[in-house]
Amino acid sequence: MGYLLGVGEQFPYFEKKVVVSIEKGQEFDRLTNNFSNEGGQWTVMFWWPKDFSGLCPTELIEFNNAYMEFVDRNATVIGASTDSEYVHLNWRKSNEALQGIRFAMLADTSKSLATELGILGGDDQVAYRATYIIDADNVIRWLCVNDLGIGRNVEEVLRTLDALQSGGACPANWKKGDATL
Repeated sequence: MGYLLGVGEQFPYFEKKVVVSIEKGQEFDRLTNNFSNEGGQWTVMFWWPKDFSGLCPTELIEFNNAYMEFVDRNATVIGASTDSEYVHLNWRKSNEALQGIRFAMLADTSKSLATELGILGGDDQVAYRATYIIDADNVIRWLCVNDLGIGRNVEEVLRTLDALQSGGACPANWKKGDATL
């Protein structure tokens, strides 16, 4: 793993292909991170190592299950890996549980964004399970990087987003609705 961009640093500019649907003629789009500056939108971007693996779909399914909770918090969810948009599309089509995914699946085929973030590792130089919460000014406010074999906890991502958006100092085990310090 190279230099890992951290909290307080600007999230790098990107323009990448994404899969947004499995409907013929509507599968692909292009996405930049400029969108997040509109309307105070936050971004939650999570990375996985490879499509067509056993662990990765469990995470996509959990982020999709919580999708409306992120929307209610004015946050856009983006999933990403270094696989191509065609691999993403075929994975979604072949796995019934992934067919209803509501967030964009970013294809960092060149590995340029993953390299800039410093999250490539392993023998195959794939993305670690990195999760970023990025504010409306494209500043990284939180990140968590799991080893390749450890799935993440979407509830903790939501809890952390709530804490960041609360504007207060949040003690250990703080949850939305609790008092801040």
